[in-house]
Amino acid sequence: MAKARQIVKRRKAVTNIRKITRTMQLIATARFQKAFVRAMATKPYTRKITELVEELSAATQGQIDHPLLRENPDAPADLLLVITSSRGLCGGYNANVVRAALAYLNAPGARPHELHVVGKKGIAYFRFLKRQLERAILDIDDNPRFEQVEPMVADFIQRYETGKLGRVYVAYMRFISTGRQIPEVMQLLPLSRETVKGDAAATKTAGAQYEFSPSPDLLLKRLLPQTVKVRLYQCFTDAAISEQVARMVAMKAATDAAGDMIKTLSRQFNRARQSQITMELLDIVGCAEALQ
Repeated sequence: MAKARQIVKRRKAVTNIRKITRTMQLIATARFQKAFVRAMATKPYTRKITELVEELSAATQGQIDHPLLRENPDAPADLLLVITSSRGLCGGYNANVVRAALAYLNAPGARPHELHVVGKKGIAYFRFLKRQLERAILDIDDNPRFEQVEPMVADFIQRYETGKLGRVYVAYMRFISTGRQIPEVMQLLPLSRETVKGDAAATKTAGAQYEFSPSPDLLLKRLLPQTVKVRLYQCFTDAAISEQVARMVAMKAATDAAGDMIKTLSRQFNRARQSQITMELLDIVGCAEALQ
């Protein structure tokens, strides 16, 4: 009977774990819905401002000269911003982002990099690898706000315009759909006209005519920094929604695995209990025959 009791205790523990993982799955689903609405709400603005910048650039016929469009080949180092989560239980989300960042950092011919990492998981992993962190960012959670991202981007822009940074890259999990998210290292600075055109191609209105006041070059100088800020904020919102999708999938898998384990333990308990009953019946029959 001792074995049956052990199985009962184990089944009870697994049942409690399944309740926890099921609850966490529901919480992740609710957070996913909020993050999805927030991310989808910012995408039209990001696409439209990128389209406007592309059309302004076309109106100036490539004659605009802005620091955010120029290369800084003599800068001492580039900058890589890695966006990870501060909480675990989200499957391979953080591992995939860190793997993409390391592949970029260890690429042949890579320039020296300043490493800025967002999230406890990424910070802990890079410190474990003994990578020097220029900045560890812990004040941005899975609900990023534009006012949290804007000072960071303003610092990047200021340092880039003064020639202290060669290029600025962002390693994050890009959200494509609920069933597909891919780790990506995106170039944030400098802005290239080819990149702007590629981002705006899907939404550009054919044959649109504009009258600009003030002139396109002045507007472009105002819009380019805003475009950089919006693109980085979109990276944060994509990372937030991808994190919730990964956690939702991981908790569902854990819940399903716990359910399968409960079924297995129930069968084992039934067999152990049946064996115990059979042994008790044999003892009773044996004692009855001995008394005759």
